[in-house]
Amino acid sequence: MNLRTGHPLAYPALVTIGTLAITLAWVPFADPEQVAMLGTVAVIILGYSGFRFAVALGYLPAGLPSTVDGREVAVRRVRQQHRLVSRSWLEFTIGGRDLWLPVYFAPGLVTLTPDTAELAGRTVRVGELRVYPSGRLRDSEPVGRLIDNPTRPDPEAIGRTGPGRRILLDAQSAVVGPFAGLLWVYVAGGGSMAFVAATLVAAATATWLSAVRGSDPS
Repeated sequence: MNLRTGHPLAYPALVTIGTLAITLAWVPFADPEQVAMLGTVAVIILGYSGFRFAVALGYLPAGLPSTVDGREVAVRRVRQQHRLVSRSWLEFTIGGRDLWLPVYFAPGLVTLTPDTAELAGRTVRVGELRVYPSGRLRDSEPVGRLIDNPTRPDPEAIGRTGPGRRILLDAQSAVVGPFAGLLWVYVAGGGSMAFVAATLVAAATATWLSAVRGSDPS
């Protein structure tokens, strides 16, 4: 995978690497019980990230119907807003039914107007833009508010979707960090250093989860 800045998978991959680094950095200061917990968190992060990227890259199926393989179908992009969750979805019309596919954010999605998508095997293209699924196709509308792309997109909108804005938006989930730290100290003890470590690891993991699920900064 090419991790150049514009690649849709670059941001979640880098957040994954950063979260693993924060998690494993505490291993030299941890007791055996804490090392086991840190190792478990690292394994979960690696396993779930691997699964998500395997789906995105087509190594695992995203649930696209085989009946439309090689065909073009009507599609539009919508942005889901639900509490702290913001994700991009492609809404397909196939056989008279509406289906929704979550995708990793790419700047090209901001200016995407209703178009046709080419579904070939496990690859999805809308015009010249290849999109990467961040989950499986579903036949029920995503919860929350779905915001349509404007018919005349703001050309400056792409400039507001940089990595800095993305990490700030995803880091909203890090509010759970201090609560996780307090819970860890209450259950396992360990004092102030254990609280700081658990807080930082929980905050980083919450931020990672938002990123690897395909957050949308637009």
